[in-house]
Amino acid sequence: MKKRTSKKRRKRIILAAASGVIALVVFGCVYPPKSFRAVKQPREGRAMNDKVAIVYSKHYQINVGGLEKLHSFDIHKYAKIYLALNTAGLLRPEDVFVPESDTEEQILLVHSPEFLASLKNSKTVARYLEAPIIAAAPAGLVDAAVLNAFRYATGGTILAGRLALKHGIAINLAGGYHHAKPNAGEGFNVYADMAIAIRALQKDGLIKRALIVDLDVHQGNGSAVIFAGDEAVFTFSMHEDDIYPIPKAKSDFDVELPAGTGDEKYLRLLAMCLPKVIAAARPDIVFIQAGCDTLAGDPLARLKMTAEGIVKRDAMVIDRCVSEGIPVVMCLGGGYSENAWKVQYDSVRRTIEKYNPSGGNRPRRPTAKEKLYTK
Repeated sequence: MKKRTSKKRRKRIILAAASGVIALVVFGCVYPPKSFRAVKQPREGRAMNDKVAIVYSKHYQINVGGLEKLHSFDIHKYAKIYLALNTAGLLRPEDVFVPESDTEEQILLVHSPEFLASLKNSKTVARYLEAPIIAAAPAGLVDAAVLNAFRYATGGTILAGRLALKHGIAINLAGGYHHAKPNAGEGFNVYADMAIAIRALQKDGLIKRALIVDLDVHQGNGSAVIFAGDEAVFTFSMHEDDIYPIPKAKSDFDVELPAGTGDEKYLRLLAMCLPKVIAAARPDIVFIQAGCDTLAGDPLARLKMTAEGIVKRDAMVIDRCVSEGIPVVMCLGGGYSENAWKVQYDSVRRTIEKYNPSGGNRPRRPTAKEKLYTK
């Protein structure tokens, strides 16, 4: 006669089985599918039509056992955009320029040694990222699982700057962390990637002057502070006037918009200001912070732009730069609504199709594993 399984033993079996299922799910989420493994190691890509270079890395993805999904910012949007471009036949993995992480030397071109030291404290990082749950995690885990992704994204913006100088247009499918300051992070921003890229390009003698066109709904206060009094870098920010950050910093040119501003007024003002800003900046390169939190319904803002209006907004700046022969870098910036990533995908797609009209491959369906990885 078989010995009856005790209640304790049955409980252990159930717990073990549950643990196995959880491990399988976590493994499925963390271990990247083939299309993402192809963009893991730093390497050269191919600029489409020798005009548009796309920068992306599997390392942009943050996975902290699903805890990253508790934050209002969808860190998985970078992966969603890359996957959508790939499955639409617009971008092959081998086309992508895969960046290295930025270096401490590059970070110190903008940030202080004291700031770097502060990142070894989980509570401090949690405050910068506005993610209290991170405060309880070991510093080593925070560095490997979270800060590492921001370092690779910053490396991506640096690489995009170099590629824009070579090809004309470069798009980093991340970046635009415009709230970070020399001695502190804030607003889910740690490293000031655009500022670091500008300083790195200047240090290497590749540029002298730069322009930041910041179209995120929140003012680029970090960029304004970093480049205050620097006549070689012009900061232009077009943002909602009654939301974070309060008080505002002072950019070289600020356009403050009231809540409720829609496409018509926004695009009219941008069309009026852009030529003046470019003339004043006389830039060797332009960095666009193309945040899509200007979209109607964004939970952290109250502008009323449509998806079509945001695509036109980005196109206005990129096409103007191309027409004037100015290299241009696009970084994605913010966007907190459910469809934010789709709007930015549409914008990137428009640029690829305009400047690579004969390109494109056969579309395909995303695999179940790809859907799980980017969920």
